[in-house]
Amino acid sequence: MAGNFWKSSHFQQWILDKQDLVRERQEDLKHLTEEEYMKVQIFFSNFIQVLGEQHKLRQQVIATATVYFKRFYARNSLKSIDPFLLAPTCIFLSSKVEEFGVISANRLAASCTNVIKNKFSYAYSQDYPYHSKHILECEFYLLENLDCCLIVFQPYRPLLLLIQDIGQEEQLQALSWRIINDSLRTDLSLLYAPHQIAIGALQIACVILQKELKTWFAELNVDMDKIQEIARAIVNLFELWKGFDEKKEIAGLLEKIPKAKPNVASVTTR
Repeated sequence: MAGNFWKSSHFQQWILDKQDLVRERQEDLKHLTEEEYMKVQIFFSNFIQVLGEQHKLRQQVIATATVYFKRFYARNSLKSIDPFLLAPTCIFLSSKVEEFGVISANRLAASCTNVIKNKFSYAYSQDYPYHSKHILECEFYLLENLDCCLIVFQPYRPLLLLIQDIGQEEQLQALSWRIINDSLRTDLSLLYAPHQIAIGALQIACVILQKELKTWFAELNVDMDKIQEIARAIVNLFELWKGFDEKKEIAGLLEKIPKAKPNVASVTTR
């Protein structure tokens, strides 16, 4: 396991350029606007979060699963693999990589059926069509598309170190942690280093809590322009999310996305 982010595959292969990301999505953006695409990403991030909580996973495991999901669709169209199949597959893989313990694929497929029926029926009215064999097969395509780059550095540890430097601020830490969780619904994990995301979340938390830490921020050895970009992206997420009536909108958006081929084995890989 790489202990140094700057020498890791996360930094060397999976910090992407924003223009490249937009270009890779052109196939999906023929069917969805950028705002609609972001709403779809919010929905599936929520789905992964709820599914992870059903299995009592640590937030680190859920966060890594969400990053895997985003990495796959950063280089593939939504039609490559049905997101309702890829989401549990990402959890399945993340639980192993983060050493939580292997979740039974049978149990995971059953959880998807229950979660969709009880919490997301407004988005998916039909029976959940996938079984354990589909998750196990999909895992191979996920691994191939991730180029076996499975170690994900998350902003949580940098956040704890930053809070320690500020002085134990429980309220500030708790709010910043929640903001980092929310940031998983954006592209930030594909574009910026984890410590930069942690600082951006801290900055927003300071504004919300009206904490004056300008001097502390000024002494940080970071590119503050990037921190401002991160903060703006999170604020934009909050504004979009606030006006997003998921129960009314998501079914229509899911109908608009290009559909996956029936056989997962026909997925296009690179």
